[in-house]
Amino acid sequence: MTKAIPKIGSRRRVRIGLRRNARFSLRKSARRITKGVIHVQASFNNTIITVTDPQGRVVFWSSAGTCGFKSSRKASPYAGQRTAVDAIRTVGLQRAEVMVKGAGSGRDAALRAIAKSGVRLSCIRDVTPMPHNGCRPPKKRRL
Repeated sequence: MTKAIPKIGSRRRVRIGLRRNARFSLRKSARRITKGVIHVQASFNNTIITVTDPQGRVVFWSSAGTCGFKSSRKASPYAGQRTAVDAIRTVGLQRAEVMVKGAGSGRDAALRAIAKSGVRLSCIRDVTPMPHNGCRPPKKRRL
């Protein structure tokens, strides 16, 4: 089957006009799920919360940067707390597992915020990668 060839000229003008006048939303509306997995990734620079369904498909994500924090404030415990509340409120979870990764300061605050939000937690698992003496460390600095 052959596809119909669209008229390029008229379609193009409409598309350009839409871009100038309309505002595009940056994020899609999140799906609402009742059961899922909350991944907390707390680095020394930022805290990222990802909410997935039980199969592992991402439903919603939020980070301290998208919540409005900048520079070193992204790594604060308060930023981790606000990020967790934002992610859970948007999705509307009821039951969840929590996977915590990293050693940042937003890790414990995000976990406390998740527990306070009314979500029933089935398990909390630490999945921080630990090397079993894998890579060779860099040479010592000579001053």
